[in-house]
Amino acid sequence: MIRLLTFTTLFPDSERPNHGIFVENRLRHLVATGEATSVVMAPTPWFPFTGARFGAWSRFARVPAQEARHGLTIHHPRYGVIPKLGMSAAPLLLYLASRRALRRLVADGLRFDVIDAHYAYPDGVAAVWLGRHFGKPVVITARGSDVTQLPGHAIPRRLIRTALARADGLIGVSSALCDRMIALGAAPDKVTTLRNGVDTSTFRPVDRAAARAALGLTRPTLISVGLLIERKGHDRTIAAMTELPDFDLIIVGEGPDREKLASQIAKLGLSPRVRLLGAQPHARLPLFYGAADAMVLASSREGWANVLLESMACGTPVVASNIPGNPEVVRAPEAGLVVESNTPAGIAAGVRRLFAALPDRAATRAYAERFGWDETSAGQLALFRRVLGRSA
Repeated sequence: MIRLLTFTTLFPDSERPNHGIFVENRLRHLVATGEATSVVMAPTPWFPFTGARFGAWSRFARVPAQEARHGLTIHHPRYGVIPKLGMSAAPLLLYLASRRALRRLVADGLRFDVIDAHYAYPDGVAAVWLGRHFGKPVVITARGSDVTQLPGHAIPRRLIRTALARADGLIGVSSALCDRMIALGAAPDKVTTLRNGVDTSTFRPVDRAAARAALGLTRPTLISVGLLIERKGHDRTIAAMTELPDFDLIIVGEGPDREKLASQIAKLGLSPRVRLLGAQPHARLPLFYGAADAMVLASSREGWANVLLESMACGTPVVASNIPGNPEVVRAPEAGLVVESNTPAGIAAGVRRLFAALPDRAATRAYAERFGWDETSAGQLALFRRVLGRSA
């Protein structure tokens, strides 16, 4: 039995149930094999006030020090955040707070064999320092901007390169991310591609007529799912709707760009056809995917876009931006297509091309079923065993 300490700031909690849910999903399936256990350390920024008037920061204060989800125990030690110095100081602050908390847990009897860290910066950097302090090997999973965008800053780049060199194993959720880690100096023999999977028991076809009636859908409908932030490209999808007069669009997600997107919708006169539906519980997403005719992902940057497989598992094909990672997910006509240009015009052209030969929904579902979690879990176990063997 492999005993993991899963270390990441990307993990759901009682206040943010969808935050980093892709990390939780992978861990749940790994533990379900019966060959690994895990205690999760998911540090949370320190904030003193719980009042709603303090906005998103107050949610950090309301997160409990310890909680349980799906049979996993999650600890939330607090770490400091320094305004304007946050990016550079984060690894050290994260490490100091986590080292103190982990010392207490070890003194109380916690035993673990390997640190399973998610996101290279600041989490992976702090995890490597924790590994050296406690004498444990470390495996870091890179998930996107941690190795594609953050290395563009001098201090993070230096620390990321050092962490990649000192980690005992490295996982990329797409081949493109693995190539990026190697370009940053990681030894190729330490790098393994282990894609994310999809839970086909949760994400499955629904009664489309009932789902469409529940959402008030009467015309061909597109769906876009994700945080309302710039890199998700919701603004491009909205702009594309001006060239798609026969389609409606629903957007599921919440974030800081909500007002900006609402203003764009109103300015373009799209209010009757484009709706912002806000954040939804993860388990309820199949209703929205299943009601739609196609999903659009116009992101400018992703590691492995889980929403693509979630949509396909519900039988809904996708139109995806041509960025690293997406072509690894969308590899057959029944899955959907990758657009030639991630612009409003390119997205509109992609939608028209998809609907000119819309795949059978059962075929789309069958394609997604090839991306279960078993292969990924087996790859993780093999990697952890190799790392522990070398460590011994």
